[in-house]
Amino acid sequence: MSNATPGTDPLASNPLTRAVLEIDEYASGLGWDQPARLFALVDTARLRTEEPGLAAQLGLDEDREETASLTPIEQDELPSGAPLDEFLATIAWPDAVTGCALTVERQMLPPSAESSVPEGLDEAALAKWVADHPDRQEVRMTVAVLRDGARESALRLRDKDSTAEVLTGAGLVPGLADALDATFATD
Repeated sequence: MSNATPGTDPLASNPLTRAVLEIDEYASGLGWDQPARLFALVDTARLRTEEPGLAAQLGLDEDREETASLTPIEQDELPSGAPLDEFLATIAWPDAVTGCALTVERQMLPPSAESSVPEGLDEAALAKWVADHPDRQEVRMTVAVLRDGARESALRLRDKDSTAEVLTGAGLVPGLADALDATFATD
């Protein structure tokens, strides 16, 4: 796990890390209390070649040198009320999509609070218990996966809402990465 700042962190030279940080920065600009957002990740050079109109619309300047870069393209709004895992299970990406990313806000507790979680709570009761817990923290998670299995995540705490405080790492949110990876599964 490392603190990440675009342009200063050596990990930001990785195209997937750059894409995750770009999405995190975009989501940060929208503020907190936002719905989950899904993004297709496409190879920038391929996008310029195969979809020049879309590339121009996205402001992807052909003169700009970008080797091995990924362009995030936000998808339609996710359906409200549907559990995220169930919705992700319905997605199938076209071949032109190299990867995908999701940004979602959640409340989390520190590991020290795990032992105090009451047993037998259903999902709604557990969510209320966490929301009422004095040590809860709000977090925005941006998780991305590529077809080849590469993963990256960025975590931003609401209490430390600064680009310099964003944590990055491939294994920060493994369950969500697994769910995103499953959207590329072939039968």
